[in-house]
Amino acid sequence: MQNPSDLFRFESDADADVPRSGVLVVAVGSFIDAGKIQSLLGDHLVESGDPETVATFDIDQLVDYRDRRPTMIFDRNRWDGYDDPAILLRRLTDRDGRLYYLLTGPEPDFQWERLVEAVRELIDRLDVSLVVTVHGIPMGVPHTRPIGMTSHATDPELIGEARSPFGRVQVPASFPALLEYRLGEAGQRAVGFAIHVPHYLAASEFAEGALAALNAVVDATGLSLPNDGLVEKAEVNRRAIAAEVEDNDEVKAIVEALEQQYDAFMRGQQAPNLWVPEGSQIPSADQLGAEFEDFLRTISDDDEGDDPAR
Repeated sequence: MQNPSDLFRFESDADADVPRSGVLVVAVGSFIDAGKIQSLLGDHLVESGDPETVATFDIDQLVDYRDRRPTMIFDRNRWDGYDDPAILLRRLTDRDGRLYYLLTGPEPDFQWERLVEAVRELIDRLDVSLVVTVHGIPMGVPHTRPIGMTSHATDPELIGEARSPFGRVQVPASFPALLEYRLGEAGQRAVGFAIHVPHYLAASEFAEGALAALNAVVDATGLSLPNDGLVEKAEVNRRAIAAEVEDNDEVKAIVEALEQQYDAFMRGQQAPNLWVPEGSQIPSADQLGAEFEDFLRTISDDDEGDDPAR
């Protein structure tokens, strides 16, 4: 492995020499991030936390540009802008003036293990006390019920009595998951939250899910993080989704079926998994996808102010 230290640089000499202890929140892209939870939460924290860039990473070694081409602006007869990708480590403050760190950017295409080691070096040098990851996963749950989540950690004490709807399963890896796994191997403290996003909203921005992620971070870290912006976005989401469902009888019927299944599960009926109580029938994934295709299209075509994806 090449030297992990060469993969990043501090933006000021003081950051390399003076540890300033705090929690690290990781919102680097994942293989699955239903509801765009990571980007919503990351943007919210940057907008509200007085950010200061601590370290930048050599993005050219980590991203496959031809697989995920950045966008550029062409203005009549010249190139006028480039949306260059970046993986950034920022230092922020909460409402009580407590420091914490935020790692954002696209999931790397290359050199995962080297980047893990680079992040671990930063954790040690900055005296990070806890690493927290968040992302969204699509679930067969209705948007009209409380947001659920699956918690995981390198130390069970970090998540207490939290229950998971999953047993032992094999899933595609992601960089945040690998980071948490390697931290656990090294005996370091890390906790993660997978927010349950209604599968029919997986491709949209689901602000209520991001708000649930923010609350989970607050509970795990004790940070005092503002939530006003996400509360407002979540209210816009709820109104727009409710209006779309009300105008579509097929969508309404499916949501009602999901509500019945959810409520039956919560009443304690024996169920093979979180989604399907014993003996109930649920449409196949293809059927659900077909039913919601028009629904999602109408949502994405709405004006910005009414779009639940905004």
